[in-house]
Amino acid sequence: MGLSKVNRLSSREDFRAVFRAGIRRNSDRMTLRALRMQNATTSVADGKLATATHKVGAPTRIGISISTKVSKKAVVRNRIKRQLRVAFRCLLPRISPGWLLVVIVHPSAARQECVTKQFLQELEQLLVAAEVLNGNS
Repeated sequence: MGLSKVNRLSSREDFRAVFRAGIRRNSDRMTLRALRMQNATTSVADGKLATATHKVGAPTRIGISISTKVSKKAVVRNRIKRQLRVAFRCLLPRISPGWLLVVIVHPSAARQECVTKQFLQELEQLLVAAEVLNGNS
């Protein structure tokens, strides 16, 4: 089973904020972008002022970005997304609240036939490196 709707990052503005201001950690199969939510975040893009308001104690929200460069087949991309959601669901109780997280999957993830355990291990390493897990922030 995947992530609940409360923990899913879906708005384009939130993805842009994470890509613009978030920290980046890389591994062989994926990149993690992480942004700590503030009471009010303000950003300037293309000369326009955009404000997104988030509560600091709000639940952590997670987005997964996987392009057709990973695989032309939607079946393969969707399988990887499902595996990542399951891995995140296992790690969610240990993640501090108030983060926006985006995982960008690299093409090597499809070539290596990863299983959920491998994704779980790699995600845990990335979250520790980004100091997102409880006890690390």
